[in-house]
Amino acid sequence: MSRFLQLHYLTIYPLSNPNRDDLGRPKTASYGGTPRLRISSQALKRAARLSDVMQSELRGHLGDRTQRIGEVVRDSMAEIGASEEQAAEIAKQVADVFGKLDERAAKEGKIRTRQLAFISPDERSAAIELARKAVGGEKLPKVEDLAKRVLRTADGAADVAMFGRMLADDPVFNREAAVQVSHALTTHSALVEDDYYTAVDDLKLPAEDAGAGFVGEAGFGSGVFYTYVCVDTDLLVENLDGDRKLAARATGALVEAMATATPSGKRNSYAHQTRAGYVRVEKGDAQPRSLAGAFFKPVEGRDLMAASVKALEEMGASMDAAYGACFDAAETMNVGEGLGTLAAVKDFASATVNHA
Repeated sequence: MSRFLQLHYLTIYPLSNPNRDDLGRPKTASYGGTPRLRISSQALKRAARLSDVMQSELRGHLGDRTQRIGEVVRDSMAEIGASEEQAAEIAKQVADVFGKLDERAAKEGKIRTRQLAFISPDERSAAIELARKAVGGEKLPKVEDLAKRVLRTADGAADVAMFGRMLADDPVFNREAAVQVSHALTTHSALVEDDYYTAVDDLKLPAEDAGAGFVGEAGFGSGVFYTYVCVDTDLLVENLDGDRKLAARATGALVEAMATATPSGKRNSYAHQTRAGYVRVEKGDAQPRSLAGAFFKPVEGRDLMAASVKALEEMGASMDAAYGACFDAAETMNVGEGLGTLAAVKDFASATVNHA
């Protein structure tokens, strides 16, 4: 099995605003001295986690990122007849394993942690099981022992294994991410544009003024985005407690999700249901390298996708010439040239992980 899988995506986003900044406008960055549009890695990973392909192919092996595990545990005890007070007290003790409790929420009768915790199905089940046993009279373990009974360093949660997690109060149960995802950046110069829009009041009478019921402005942009993903296959298998077949399924689902899933921001307004036009998957043991440098000088021309593909492949060849081969084998899909398929790219990635 090759240690690293490196995934390179070029995706055309039409007029859209899939990932907004604090002002509600598309995120941006300066790269190579020129303005670019940007989509954060956090937005890309969430879109992948919630995609149809990951939800279907990894059903039962996906965690929950939540502050509400205490309320899940409390409700599970109510189902077996625990009193409201008993369920709340036990749930608070169990929830504390995942993070400090939010005192403000507690005043409102809620049992929530201050931070979001990434919780695997095994951990969720263990927390509920211990709580239900406590309802039956079994004493809950001490805090440190309770953590050892509930938390895991490896299990079958594919998304936790891929994207990692941090538990500030129990760092021994942190999981290092086996998958690194870059921010997506336009390969060319790109600016945010402004959309001046109005909304009409349907019940406004002709005798009234002719103005709109509402006037506003919204930002949008478009472009060819480059995204780089690196999968440490050894760490992925380790995080999944040695389950190589599950690791292969997770990798294949990730390859497809990153090619087909998009962040949901303003989707109803712009319908940015897009797909990657170029996907390249490389396997090997050499130290990984992004090919973002291909776009430090923004590409230009009438066909920005073709120019982006050319720049990416030339940068890869130049790095191979300078450093030696950076991968052992690769599989490519190029929609514009009619080369390859997503199925072939996905199978190539899965087979790499599945074969020891």
